[in-house]
Amino acid sequence: MQTVLVTGGAGYIGSHTCKALAGAGYLPVAYDNLVHGHEWAVRWGPIEKGDILDANRLSEVIARYRPVSVIHFAAFAYVGESVQEPAKYYRNNVAGTLALLDAMRAHHIDRIVFSSSCATYGNPDIVPISEDVLQRPINPYGASKLMVERILADYGAAYRLKSIALRYFNAAGADPDGEIGEAHDPETHLIPLVLDAAAGMRPDVTIFGDDYDTPDGTCIRDYIHVSDIAEAHLLALNRLDAPGVRTAYNLGSGVGASVADVIEAARAITGRNIPVTRGPRRAGDPGTLLADPARARSDLAWKPRHSALNEMIGTAWEWHMHRANALPAGHR
Repeated sequence: MQTVLVTGGAGYIGSHTCKALAGAGYLPVAYDNLVHGHEWAVRWGPIEKGDILDANRLSEVIARYRPVSVIHFAAFAYVGESVQEPAKYYRNNVAGTLALLDAMRAHHIDRIVFSSSCATYGNPDIVPISEDVLQRPINPYGASKLMVERILADYGAAYRLKSIALRYFNAAGADPDGEIGEAHDPETHLIPLVLDAAAGMRPDVTIFGDDYDTPDGTCIRDYIHVSDIAEAHLLALNRLDAPGVRTAYNLGSGVGASVADVIEAARAITGRNIPVTRGPRRAGDPGTLLADPARARSDLAWKPRHSALNEMIGTAWEWHMHRANALPAGHR
């Protein structure tokens, strides 16, 4: 059984990817400092607690498990916080990746799949967004992801590192089997915030801007089910050695849903009232972000299977309602 080191493996997308890896016959080793990850989410392999900046701990874990590949999720990912604390983001996301890559070199590991982001595109001039659209991030979070993509390219040229960066759009939903799901603190993603309002855990959900150039005036985003993202990481891992593989792929459904669409779908699925308040536009929020996923479909044979809006909200709602029973005491 081949071992894969999954940095950030206790996080939302990382834990779903560990499940996909185990289902494909790999042993996923989750490496996580548990600042934002959850130990209860690691169910398909061992967990090793450690910081991505700790070169000695990384080397110790790699020497113990001898992974053949790495999937790298470990990063801070709050856009607003990155603007307020850029040093934190560049240190962790960029310097931490350098520490990981150097540990990999020391142990002769030459294969990595990197969790990148559509935030590297900033406010694109062309929508849908293909991988050829100019990357112009507008916040330190997006800039840190773009810097890592550049580092991977340079390490590939100099040290023959094989890498694929997956730029995904809005992750959503929960494991269809109900075993794991989304649990951020603080929560900033739209769908869990809407479901919190449906469950009475918050008084309402705020729509930031209703005067965009979209059919209903609210922002349109490309939502992609977290299990489909996990599947793409597995496919990318298996394609690292294939001839003609590209170094970056967008992960999106190619279908947009507005904020108003999400709220209306959630009302129908939950059967609950969801109070809404309206606020001003948030600085830097483009009206529409939509992926062109053709390259991933062609090169990786990736096809989203769970990314219909109703299924994403439905799996998230099921997790939302049952997680109090699913999680250990103290983690609910």
